[in-house]
Amino acid sequence: MLTAVNPKIPMRDKAVTREFYLNKLGFEDIGAADYPEYLILKKDDIEIHFFLFKDLNPLENYGQIYIRTDNIIDWYESALERNIRMPEAGHLHAKPWGQMEFSLLDPDHNLLTFGQSVEEQGGGF
Repeated sequence: MLTAVNPKIPMRDKAVTREFYLNKLGFEDIGAADYPEYLILKKDDIEIHFFLFKDLNPLENYGQIYIRTDNIIDWYESALERNIRMPEAGHLHAKPWGQMEFSLLDPDHNLLTFGQSVEEQGGGF
């Protein structure tokens, strides 16, 4: 039986990545303090692992994570209030596959897409 998936994405600087996820997105550091090249962060039931990749070119980074939520409006408004960088087409909108989605970029250009079923909101977006 599979019980969870924990994506691993690259980071160039552990302190910068840690600060972004803790202070901008409300994650908590749950381990890897003794490992300078690794970071584990958690928020609710989401756990993301990061590995050090000092030579990463952020403009060539294709790291992506899709995160389902039950409060997409709150997440989107929080991202706007905190001036978190979003790709040009990353703002909140309904997708043809029945999801409301928005995307943001972390300091290394890992793309985080947040999604919620339109049906969960009663179609009221």
